[in-house]
Amino acid sequence: MFLPIKTIAKTVSTALIAVLVSMPVAAVDYKTLDVLPLNVKAVNVAKEVNIPWAIEPLANGDLLISERTGTLYLLPKNSSNLTKVSGLPQIDANGQGGLLDLALHNDSNNSQWIYISYSSKTGSKSGSNTALMRAQLSDDHTQLLNTQMLYKGEHNSTKGQHYGSRIVFDDEGYVYFSIGDRGARNINPQDLTRDGGKIYRLHEDGRIPSDNPFIDQKNAKPAIWSYGHRNPQGMWFDKATRTFWSHEHGPRGGDELNIINSGVNYGWPVVSYGVNYSGTSFTDLHEKDGMQSPVLHWTPSIAPSDMLYVTSDKYPKLKGKLLLASMKFSFISALELSKGKVVKQYKILDGIGRVRSLAQGADGYIYLGIDGQGIKRLEPKL
Repeated sequence: MFLPIKTIAKTVSTALIAVLVSMPVAAVDYKTLDVLPLNVKAVNVAKEVNIPWAIEPLANGDLLISERTGTLYLLPKNSSNLTKVSGLPQIDANGQGGLLDLALHNDSNNSQWIYISYSSKTGSKSGSNTALMRAQLSDDHTQLLNTQMLYKGEHNSTKGQHYGSRIVFDDEGYVYFSIGDRGARNINPQDLTRDGGKIYRLHEDGRIPSDNPFIDQKNAKPAIWSYGHRNPQGMWFDKATRTFWSHEHGPRGGDELNIINSGVNYGWPVVSYGVNYSGTSFTDLHEKDGMQSPVLHWTPSIAPSDMLYVTSDKYPKLKGKLLLASMKFSFISALELSKGKVVKQYKILDGIGRVRSLAQGADGYIYLGIDGQGIKRLEPKL
């Protein structure tokens, strides 16, 4: 008897999930990490951005930069003069919300779009939730054209925390983005009928894919790809291995690094390695059947931000490593990955500041967005 391809795929996926759940979870204390010395210096390239939530390099060497308070900047190549980009929708800059992630992408027709996540009040007179839009850039990169709203989380909230949100693309024409639990941990993450505490998957034009995991489940949000998340703020799709990596903030302890798979429940807040900020416990469970354990967790919390996989030859010690930054302790972590595991983790650039965003430019240099310091470029020391 031959099984349908979809049935085989689901069986393989379920088996993979079972293997991942059974894997031991590595606990990381940042104080014990080995230091990887780098002969580099951080050079200022733009100081006027206070909370540089995202940096998106353009092919000509320009950089797009999102300031969380609601301004999109263009930083031309070989310049320190920022230009405001016009055409943004109304943005609710409140608490952790505002203008968030940026991701440049060529669609199936080879048209180039800039995808943007932000906090939007659409649908309610009060409160806001995370939205995803796309637009095309004018020839001089100073204006957004043909703007299109692709998704807007429902159930607006006046709470100012946990908007997410990062954006990545796979190699099949899908876009993924995250929305945090919006500070409603006991309401949103485990409820498939509500937005929040989820990672979503759309076609690049915003349509809902017909093979999304909850497409046929009554009242479930059909765009959901995975759920049970707290606040994913770093994502990377490894096209070489087709592995989707994400990290998210825990509360006090329990920041997580996860491999994201279709339809999987990542457990928040039923399972966690963290505790309340006051030190009290909200769950006794670190793992539970049917809920995916993380690849590793950081306890104490490091407050991880953006992710960057380094391919540049300018940094031999970093090439092939996954970088993520600790906002809380002002360093960057460099991870060596192999077959879905972290085989080694290093600390680099200790004391660099509260790194919010990471990018590798068309020039091969790594750019850092640091809260209160603006944009810096890592250059070799002479």
